Amino acid sequence: MRIPDMRTALRGDLNLLEARHYYLRMEEDTDYGNRFSSLCYINDHVGFLGTIKSSPSDFVVIEIDEQGQLVNKTTDEHLYKINNILPEPNNFAKKTKLDLQNLSFEGGHNQELGTLSRCSNGDHNHQSTSESEATIDDGTSKCEEETADVLGSVLDKKTNELLNQFAYNIKEKWNSETELVGPSPELSLGRILDKNQRASLHSAIRQKFPYLITVGKKSEIVVKPNFEYKELCHLVSEEEAFDFFKYLDAKKENSKFTFKPDANKDHRKAVHHFVNKKFGNLVETKSFSELNYSADNPNVVITVKFREKAYKHRKRSHLECQERKVIYTAFTLRKENLEMFEAVGFLAIQLGVIPSDFSYAGLKDKKAITYQAMVVRKVTPERLKNIEKEIEKKRMNVFNIRSVDESLRLGQLKGNHFDIIIRNLKKQINDSSDLKERILEAIENVKTKGFVNYYGPQRFGKGRKVHTDQIGLALLKTEMHFKQKLNGPCHGLNYVPQKVKAIKLFLTPEDLDDPVNRAKKHFLQTEDAKGARSLLPEFKVRERAVLGSLHRFGMTEEGCIQAWFSFPHSMRIFYVHAYSSKIWNEAVSYRLATYGSRVVEGDLVCLDGDVDDEHFPNGNVHLVTKEEESANTYAMHQVVLPILGYNIQYPKNKVGQWYQEMLSRDGLHTCRFKVPALKLNVPGCYRQILKCPHNLSYQLIEDHEIDVKTEDSCISEATLSLFISFDLDSSCYATVCLREIMKHDV
Repeated sequence: MRIPDMRTALRGDLNLLEARHYYLRMEEDTDYGNRFSSLCYINDHVGFLGTIKSSPSDFVVIEIDEQGQLVNKTTDEHLYKINNILPEPNNFAKKTKLDLQNLSFEGGHNQELGTLSRCSNGDHNHQSTSESEATIDDGTSKCEEETADVLGSVLDKKTNELLNQFAYNIKEKWNSETELVGPSPELSLGRILDKNQRASLHSAIRQKFPYLITVGKKSEIVVKPNFEYKELCHLVSEEEAFDFFKYLDAKKENSKFTFKPDANKDHRKAVHHFVNKKFGNLVETKSFSELNYSADNPNVVITVKFREKAYKHRKRSHLECQERKVIYTAFTLRKENLEMFEAVGFLAIQLGVIPSDFSYAGLKDKKAITYQAMVVRKVTPERLKNIEKEIEKKRMNVFNIRSVDESLRLGQLKGNHFDIIIRNLKKQINDSSDLKERILEAIENVKTKGFVNYYGPQRFGKGRKVHTDQIGLALLKTEMHFKQKLNGPCHGLNYVPQKVKAIKLFLTPEDLDDPVNRAKKHFLQTEDAKGARSLLPEFKVRERAVLGSLHRFGMTEEGCIQAWFSFPHSMRIFYVHAYSSKIWNEAVSYRLATYGSRVVEGDLVCLDGDVDDEHFPNGNVHLVTKEEESANTYAMHQVVLPILGYNIQYPKNKVGQWYQEMLSRDGLHTCRFKVPALKLNVPGCYRQILKCPHNLSYQLIEDHEIDVKTEDSCISEATLSLFISFDLDSSCYATVCLREIMKHDV
């Protein structure tokens, strides 16, 4: 969804920003409230007061997967049908025997391009009788229907249309004998997480478009032209080439393919040579005299069949590979009022695995009801189903359980859907306007103009004493001091103490008297890792893992490294990203306070108007020129700022200078943003300053349950609540969007 052009709406906001908001440096800031009260707004409405997260059910978060589907919607019944009816990946001889006639999938059926193949389990001969043609036509119709079912079910309508257009363009260029200039064109169909869906999609595309090939890049499917198809078209008719490549893809055991009769020996030799050169490890060719031939016109046909040894060897190797393959089970996790890592720790204990065996696309709030996709290694679907009753006691549920063939990565989602109730609505102090009008004005403003795309407080933790970004900074300084150690004396900056500092920051207690904080205090006072670990509750998996490593290796360089390696990579990198996020938040505040909502010379803008996340390459980022500033070429919603890393460019204005000053302030002016000892590489990326919520809707709800006593009697006073629903792109925060709407720290 494109963010509306905000050029007109935002023009003139500079004075407002300078008058009402100013930039505050947050150096050495350990106060949670101060850190977020200093952030800017982009809209000029008054806002209102209210309370969020009165209970977990007031804040519901549902992940939107890469296909645009809510992860809580797919039913086990639907997945059972897909997993049991789509082809078995470990039996390629049955790959095209898809019985999808009784499946009801959503999705469009697109117009066919080219002649569809003939489905046949026996010899593939060019028959001429009307009876044979009728049989073939019936098989073709069934094959067409199966292919359309698969494409329509796995691909969304837009992707299906792009695939058809891509195929059409390739065919048109070849038919016009236009050479494809430059790199081979390709089309990405996106990531398909379910391995059975990927297998069926590969086959369906090659059956429908034999002049295309599909390539798997992990879970992504990429479509390219099949240049071998074009080469064969120079030797035989296009119809024969079409059917031959469909035959190859089908891989039906004991089946044969026969080219049309050919009296030209040299031509037959060229066909033999092509097939054996390209596919000799899979098939073999032989020439046979055509039946009912005359001695004067000895037509000969070339027959192709799969090599028996190659087939059996390939099948066995594939089966052996399947046996050696690591098991991955995907599922949707629903949790209520539960911290993410606590949930993972409890699941790990119940399944007998370690937390690093779990992967996920994003972290979710604690005080909320959340739905998210997860994958666990080395656990079968049946084993996961067996713990359902146990985990329900911890306010968790798992469903949509199925086998997949790889883990998830952070950021591997399209966004999140939010259903939120804001209670106890009130006007701002000294505001005499109607509350409902204020609410309507605020929502419409943010719906149109967007909000400042800050990282939310969840990114930095709720601790008063230590935030996650401070741990991330210590980890980055570890790399800096390691380089100094290699290059000579450290002059007081020591490599080992930085690792110790990062660990001690992680284990710093809050001013609370509970088992977790008592255990942390015990460790900091005594460095007794074993004793501190015994004091921790079992569900505190991260802390227990760290203390276990420290007990084994001690508070040494090796001990600290091993302690961090007790975390999965996604958790180790999280702390470094938290530091980068803090700097980005500060940079946005500085940028808006310095230049307001104007796009100025030296700004970085994203040239792709449909950017849905922050991870886009340097090639899409452009440095604004003086002439472009004067001509108002770009809108504010296109402006991006870099997230720290080794592969970014900085703005060429005061903001770029500010970045360098902040890195110097934090001792990172020569940082490479790589920590080899912890296997952390941070390339960096870019993030849009402004974002808009999508599909926003809302409803005001009156609650009459509060009684107000007067001199005469009791009357019921209505209190107002707001139900608001919207979608946000990945890495955007609902609390930040609500803060812009309410003009109030939530």
